[in-house]
Amino acid sequence: MATDKDHIKKALNEREGFQVWWRLLRPHTLTASFVPVFVGTMIALNTDGINILIFLAMLVASMLIQSATNMFNEYYDYVRGIDSEESVGIGGTIVRDGIQPKTVLRLALIFYGIALLLGIYICVESSWWIAVIGLVCMLLGYLYTGGPIPISATPFGEVFSGFFMGTVIIGIAYYIQTGTINSFVIFISIPVAIFIGCIMLSNNIRDLDGDQQGGRKTLAILLGRENAVRFLGLLFFVAFFYTAYLILVDVLPLWSTITFIAVIPAIKVVKGFKGKTEPLEMMPAMVLTGKTNTIYGFLLGLSLLIYYFI
Repeated sequence: MATDKDHIKKALNEREGFQVWWRLLRPHTLTASFVPVFVGTMIALNTDGINILIFLAMLVASMLIQSATNMFNEYYDYVRGIDSEESVGIGGTIVRDGIQPKTVLRLALIFYGIALLLGIYICVESSWWIAVIGLVCMLLGYLYTGGPIPISATPFGEVFSGFFMGTVIIGIAYYIQTGTINSFVIFISIPVAIFIGCIMLSNNIRDLDGDQQGGRKTLAILLGRENAVRFLGLLFFVAFFYTAYLILVDVLPLWSTITFIAVIPAIKVVKGFKGKTEPLEMMPAMVLTGKTNTIYGFLLGLSLLIYYFI
């Protein structure tokens, strides 16, 4: 007889083998680490050229830290009893696939270790100040779901994730290439930070009922589902409006208008959440939020790359 766990696995198309470990990384969230590094590096390209090896090291380190953060989330939500076999939006490696919790925790620490080694290389090639900033980012990645009061369980999860994974990572990616930082980098990072915050908000909208039962106080819970969806739409609008402003004042090139292609999936995200109450129903909108960030960020970086060559 099919169990609730089997129903969830079938509905989410969860497969065995390598896919178990791939799901653990939560690949739809990894764009939140790829996009800032790409955008920051493309800004640097238009300023002072780039070192490809440093870019690749930063990219891999950032994605490893993001993956480790997802694993910490999987581990600590299981330990606190928040995740169950019916939970949607998690890797499910512990509660549905039977992977030992300590294995997930060890893998997260290994990823952190590799990221640390890459960070040392980046510091040697740029500045040791990056080590301080990188360690702070790694600590916050852990505290986002670990520690006595996880940041993800508070109304500030979207702000922390958007600022550190958006503005800070873009700033680091720029700095390690140029050795400087300027206001243009900060200005350009703002819409990216908003989109990353939107990924976290959409995740919390989907998980609202379960998070509420687990005693969390996320922004989505404080606003209520309908208002949270409206606020998500408002954030999308602000990000695109601000992008248009940056183009008009010549901070971004005219080529950056291609980023408005991302308006299409952004609208679909809001429509996908409206009227939905079940996590499975909202999962497509959650995944599409990550894709919206990917499309916007990739096109923003691409526009800067085109501008450099033209």
